[in-house]
Amino acid sequence: MTSSPSYSQQAGAKDQVARLLALVPFLHARGQVRLDDAAKALGVPQDQLLSDLKVLLMCGLPGGYPDDLIDVDLDALEGPEADGVIRVTNADYLARPLRLTPTEATAIIVALRALRNGARDETREVVDRALAKLEAAAAEGSAAVQIDPGEDPVGTDLTQLAARLQDAADRAVQVAITYFVPSRDEESERTVDPRGVVTAHGVTYLDAWCHSAEAPRLFRLDRIRRAEVSESPVVTPPEAPRDLADGLFARADDTTLVTLRLGREARWIVEYYPVEAVRPRRGGVLEVDLLIADERWLQRLLLRLTPHAEVLHPVEYAEAYTSAARAALSLYE
Repeated sequence: MTSSPSYSQQAGAKDQVARLLALVPFLHARGQVRLDDAAKALGVPQDQLLSDLKVLLMCGLPGGYPDDLIDVDLDALEGPEADGVIRVTNADYLARPLRLTPTEATAIIVALRALRNGARDETREVVDRALAKLEAAAAEGSAAVQIDPGEDPVGTDLTQLAARLQDAADRAVQVAITYFVPSRDEESERTVDPRGVVTAHGVTYLDAWCHSAEAPRLFRLDRIRRAEVSESPVVTPPEAPRDLADGLFARADDTTLVTLRLGREARWIVEYYPVEAVRPRRGGVLEVDLLIADERWLQRLLLRLTPHAEVLHPVEYAEAYTSAARAALSLYE
């Protein structure tokens, strides 16, 4: 039994999950099957299939006790007395229909919708079929009001909006959007040249050139109140959407690196916001570097943290924060 080098190079956790999802129903439908026959039918090398079976030993019902886990007879697959036949037991529950609570079904539906936003076309087809089945099953017999996403993609179902915006980017045409800006608590009308839809930390964005800001911007899809795709071609040079693997602000030119000193009571922001660096100091104090796109957002955050935070750099941000804090205190005089 040999393994193809090209196959082993591509193998990873994601590929193994996909193989296990195919392996379990395959074995359940056929019962006992020879290892070489199963490997040939599933299109994987025999040693890779054996490795997957060893992982299958650790799968089963919640709890993790021996009676909860699937049992694979490895003695029949390895050793001098092996007959090369796969025997799987303690997996009878696989034949029973899956029962999900409303909470479990909702969690899976939300996860699938998030997966669909960044998936390729072939993966989206599979996800769409799973979503259709889950949503139909969740709604069956339920007295809850069903949400109809309708034809307007701006709303609860962002997947249609993402598809429309990506299509506009592919066709290089402009989009007029109404966008909610939390930092100013207002909506703004913008015309953008879309570059593509990207996802980071479970949030989907439209990467586009904003003609109002005269700069590239990321627009959260869940804050787009209206999106109207026009037939007017984009007027900026075509550019691929940015890679957000290194963070939202990795390529932004209009961000400022700010250094804060945080007391114990303010250390929580390190877990809540993306930061560039953290340096522990005596007494439980932290010095934190983070990128800021809007000084007003920083001031609001610091006023919440007062007196447990201060700005070390840049100086003008520290002065602006001090003035804002004094103005807030004056309201109580």
